[in-house]
Amino acid sequence: MSSDPLSLSQLLTKYGLRPRKGLGQNFLADPHHLSKIVEAAGLSPDDTVLEIGPGPGTLTRLLAAQAGHVIAVELDTELVKLLQNELVPDHPNLTIVPADILQVEPTALLQAALPGRPTPPAYKVVANLPYYITSAVLRHLLESDPRPVRLVVTVQKEVARRIVAQPGEMSLLAVSIQFYGQPKLVHTIPAGAFYPPPQVDSAVVRIETYAERPVKVSDLDFFFQVVKAGFGQKRKQLKNTLASGLGRSPAEIILALERAGIEPSRRAQTLSLAEWGHLTAELSASQKFRHR
Repeated sequence: MSSDPLSLSQLLTKYGLRPRKGLGQNFLADPHHLSKIVEAAGLSPDDTVLEIGPGPGTLTRLLAAQAGHVIAVELDTELVKLLQNELVPDHPNLTIVPADILQVEPTALLQAALPGRPTPPAYKVVANLPYYITSAVLRHLLESDPRPVRLVVTVQKEVARRIVAQPGEMSLLAVSIQFYGQPKLVHTIPAGAFYPPPQVDSAVVRIETYAERPVKVSDLDFFFQVVKAGFGQKRKQLKNTLASGLGRSPAEIILALERAGIEPSRRAQTLSLAEWGHLTAELSASQKFRHR
């Protein structure tokens, strides 16, 4: 067993490491903000946690103290060595996986770390996400099967606001997240709490995933194709952006919008999830009619 944990600066010095800008590494060591993240996760000894980007393990150590098992996925091989040496000896319930989360399925990680189970356990995700991969990682996790029951993610504050936006200020990111779960901004973290400090403040968002999606769609790919087309030129009216993005005639788009109860002059950011669902259904129906 090791002695008391080293400070962040001591750990990095011991292993000759510096945060890598190319990987978006900004390490959080402030005990107050770390505890807020753990609190948001609401952990118990029955929980399995998938942590993405553990870095030097300042949060990992706290997660492993409360959860039944923690699977920490780290891309930086030098940090993997640090985690294996400094944390694993004290936490037998911790598994370190050297991998790019976008290249592996959560189910495979769960089965490898917890062999012998007939089905993967329910799990929670905790992650400090660099800006440049935030959307991709969230979509990857939320589309996985099984998806996590809860995600607690630290992202740029402006990104957090976009994730929790309501109709009037919606974005492609907001629709993509809220289709799968209910997000809530639970805590803000000033830039100065990180090393090195990023240029902007961050926020912690908790996403409770739905057992059943709030919007029923028959073709998931087509649903997101419609949404992406709608937000393709968000300053323009939907009748124009959808016609351009989907390669449909303006008359067909206007008819589908009207049948969905949506004024054709509205813009994408004003639509609710339910309205996107109705619109997708009408566009799908009109497409089938055209191909008869």
